[in-house]
Amino acid sequence: MGMARMTKIVENAADLERELFWFRSVLEARIKIHFGEGATEGSVLDIAPPDLDGSSSEYAGFVRRHQLSFVERLALVLALVPHLRPRLLDACFGRDTAVDRRLTEFGGAQLGSDGELLPTAETLAFLLGGDDLALRFSVQLLLDPEHLFARHDVLRLGGGDGVTPMKAPLRISEELLCRFTTGEPRRLGCGPGFPAQRIETRLGWEDVVLQPSTRKHLEEIETWIEHGETLMADWGMAGKLRPGYRSLFYGPPGTGKTMTACLLGKSTGREVYKVDTSLVVSKYLGETEKNLGRVFDQAERRGWILFFDEADALFGKRSETRDAHDRYANQQVSFLLQRIETFDGLAVLASNLRDNLDDAFARRFESIIYFPMPRAEERARLWRQGLSPKARLDGSVDLEKIAREHALAGGAVMNVIRYASLQALREGGRPLTAEDLLQGIRKEYAKQGKAG
Repeated sequence: MGMARMTKIVENAADLERELFWFRSVLEARIKIHFGEGATEGSVLDIAPPDLDGSSSEYAGFVRRHQLSFVERLALVLALVPHLRPRLLDACFGRDTAVDRRLTEFGGAQLGSDGELLPTAETLAFLLGGDDLALRFSVQLLLDPEHLFARHDVLRLGGGDGVTPMKAPLRISEELLCRFTTGEPRRLGCGPGFPAQRIETRLGWEDVVLQPSTRKHLEEIETWIEHGETLMADWGMAGKLRPGYRSLFYGPPGTGKTMTACLLGKSTGREVYKVDTSLVVSKYLGETEKNLGRVFDQAERRGWILFFDEADALFGKRSETRDAHDRYANQQVSFLLQRIETFDGLAVLASNLRDNLDDAFARRFESIIYFPMPRAEERARLWRQGLSPKARLDGSVDLEKIAREHALAGGAVMNVIRYASLQALREGGRPLTAEDLLQGIRKEYAKQGKAG
């Protein structure tokens, strides 16, 4: 573990210890007031939270950035307690021995028949004011969809259908939990419920070979990433322009579409998430929309670039409705059309053929960028850049001639280099020969259904 990461952990732990001490003070005061033990006058609102102005922890930064009120801060700590020090809540989840039941005024939701009890909005209302209706109503304001807790995915309510908001468990987002503890964001795993995964590259713009016209069009996207927020907010264009930016990359396979999406993220400090189309489409009505909705929501909150490879699998042309399957497929395309149009971020769709996409999508792209097959001089550069500095070439190899005679995209060139390099390594690291490269080229042609 690096020193920088360890420093973050220590800073977070120190501030959260202070916050937990404050929470315990509020809890003990509320219980004493509730049971008439000691002073019954005053309010827990008089117990000031710790001053974090001089701290550089992730938690302190979040509190300052959002200027959290007493109620908001107590709600945040309450949601953290089960993860940090669950025993602090034991006093809230006792039983009334006179009637042999749980103390319902403390709130709390039980996980399973013998599971632990989690704090709810009802628990927060009890901590703040017991039976005070005004304070109870202030808690309900925290659950509003327009509150920062919902807009920034800070707290969410657990529980299933039929559970009233005040009785649903308060859950902190996993991303914030990771930031407040380890100081690092949680990497979301790809799966049926979240059909996207992060993609990245170690290469730079100098390593990708693009025609000048293609590179020029990409500058428009970089400009939007850098100045889009100023355009919408400071220049007041939010009411006149659609949110976000949508771009279509189209062209033959292996021409650099995925690599370019990765480099756009790398050069602008944004994570790129590739949507896995095989995990998106579900046979269950509504599941596709729900799964994609999660991806769009997370991307908006975290500023991701969304990349849809083979986009025509999701955004293909709507067909004539002949049966329920066609109707549902068209419904999915309509949902995607609406969702991507309101996406407040950068969405890149990649397709081999521009005409494969639904016409309604094509009209909504801010840019459509063609990735053509590389020309002979660009192919020569791909061959030269693709070879390892440690690779030795036999005298029979003429890269310029190979580039002229074989029209391969960058991805195919790298496949050939991989094949030829492994043949040389298998035989003691000998020089690569023209025959090694030609064998690899024939394999690539065979994959494409072409004669070598």
